[in-house]
Order: sequence, then structure tokens, then C-alpha cells
Amino acid sequence: MSATDDAEAPLDVLIVGAGPGGLTAATYLARFHRRIAIVDGGNSRARWIPTSHNFPGSPSGVAGTKLLEKLRAQAERYGVEIVAGRIAKLERDGDQGFCAVADDGTAWRARLVILATGVVDRMPSMPGLEDAIARNVIRICAICDGYEASDEHIAVYAPIDEAIRHALFMRTFSRSVAAVPLEAGEPSAENAAAARDAGIAVLGPAASLTHDGECCVFTLHDGSLHRFNTVYPVLGGDAQSQLATGLGAAVNDNDELITDGYLQTSVDGLYAIGDVVDSLNQISVAVGHAAIAATAIHNRLPRNFREDEDCQPDHAAKLPSPAAEAQAGNRDSKPSADAPE
Repeated sequence: MSATDDAEAPLDVLIVGAGPGGLTAATYLARFHRRIAIVDGGNSRARWIPTSHNFPGSPSGVAGTKLLEKLRAQAERYGVEIVAGRIAKLERDGDQGFCAVADDGTAWRARLVILATGVVDRMPSMPGLEDAIARNVIRICAICDGYEASDEHIAVYAPIDEAIRHALFMRTFSRSVAAVPLEAGEPSAENAAAARDAGIAVLGPAASLTHDGECCVFTLHDGSLHRFNTVYPVLGGDAQSQLATGLGAAVNDNDELITDGYLQTSVDGLYAIGDVVDSLNQISVAVGHAAIAATAIHNRLPRNFREDEDCQPDHAAKLPSPAAEAQAGNRDSKPSADAPE
């Protein structure tokens, strides 16, 4: 179901964001025969992933764009309409739930809302960034693909103490790890000692970062050049939690939303899943969040017994029906009276 007007009943659920979490929540809720809409700005963090090898069920790896295509196709199979747009405002709608308004003025009313709006990574300023990511010389998630960087010459690019902490994590994968500070400064005594003990090289601050098609190259302020097979920039990110904080939702120090065990924020009826939540930023975590939130929401909403057509989505009769498909299969398999034996 798409946008509603004041004459129509509100949706059961509005989902904001069509990354892996949002699409999974949409599939669950559509299979629960709920009236939903999903609005997406087209900026899923997953699109940056050249190939993910740690997503369950992907033994040969899966590109982020391919994964999004599959999740989208799965949701659409159950009648989910994915609307392109950016929700600019989310407000309470009396006792009806919420009203969301897009940039173009389109409005949706919904009893409950799921935010799957993610986080926007702060990326290094360098020419050819997207090509560097595609070639895996810039990597974004050490948990996701540190294994693929095993035994490479690795650098972590971040504020000095953060660079050392992440470099310590990378020592699981390589003997050759360096910390390249974003700017001049000394590490804490504790981190300096940890770097020495782990054999991590702490270089001077970087003046620039480029890539030559095979490696990343740092030019330091002293003029020296340092080449690395892989660079992990750890420059932070901006959690896209503004719609929730505008309603007073609680966040942590990184503006990530704080939720309960069912992924509900501190605002009643407002749920959040995936990277926008104070949790581990992983696709598998986001889809787990989606399953928990969608099931909790279905159980919370008024019952939608199957014989009550008024509480079914408009396309419910056209949804895939295992029972109907089985009956059709049985009919097709029975020989007709005129069929030769």
C-alpha cells in the first residue's frame, strides 16, 4: 500500500529504509498479512560492499547490490511496494499513531513505524574512492572482511588512539599492521605500550591518501611515502536517527538509538533496527533485528483474522498461497478423462 489520505485507515506499519533490515522486516510483515509501506532514499550502506563472505548462506560471497536485489525481490513477491523518497518529517498523529511526510509532500499515516535508516560513514577525502573500495584497497568493515585481508600489509587510518585500538584488532589477521593518525598528536601511554607490544608501527600524520590501482599510498607530512595493500579508515559515522530524536527518542553518545529487547525505542510505537541502533553493525544483526521487531509488532497490533477482509492488505487475495498452489499442483498432476493411459 502506498500513501494514504485522511479518509483512509492508517497503515499497520510504515518502514523507513530499504536496506537488508528494512526489506527483511517488510517481508515478515507482508507474510503476516499486514498493511505496510516502505519508503527508501536509495542510500543503503550495503551498496558499498564489493563482496561479503560472512553473510550466512553465501559460501562464495555476495555483492551488497546483489543481496539488496534479492531481498527486494523477496519482499515484492509478497506484494510489498517500495516507494522511492526521503522522509523529511515524522510526527505523532493523535491516537492514530504517526504521520510521516516525504520531501515531495507525500504523507503516510501508520499505527507503528520501523526506522531502518542506518548510518552514513565518514570517508577519507581521496580521489577515486569508489574505485578503491571496489578493488578492496579501501575496506570499511574489519569484522566483515578482515579475513580477506589476512597477511596483507594493512593500515588503519583514524585519530591516533582509535587507530591503535583498531590496529590491535587487525593483528588477528596480519603480522604487518600500521596505525596512521589523521592528525598530529601523541597516543595515550596505554595505547602506545599496546602498539609496541603488538609490533604495530605508529606512523606520523598523513598529509594525503591516494591509490594506484593496486595499493593505497599515504604521503606523510614529512614527505615520506607508505604503500599498503589495504587501508581501513575509521573516521566514525553519522547515525540517521534524526526522525526519532525529533520525537524525543533516547540515543547513545554516537546518536545511535537505544531500544528494548523488541527493538522499540523510548518512544512508544517507534521501532528501530540495523545500524541506526546501539548494536553491532552487521547485516546479519540487522536481519535479526528485523525478525524480532516485525514479530513483536504483529503480536502487538489488533488481530487480523483471515476471514476479516477489512483488516487485510488490498493485495492479500493475490498473495502466494501455499494451500492454493498445492491444490493447483494436484489438479495439474491428475490425468484428464481424455488423456491416454
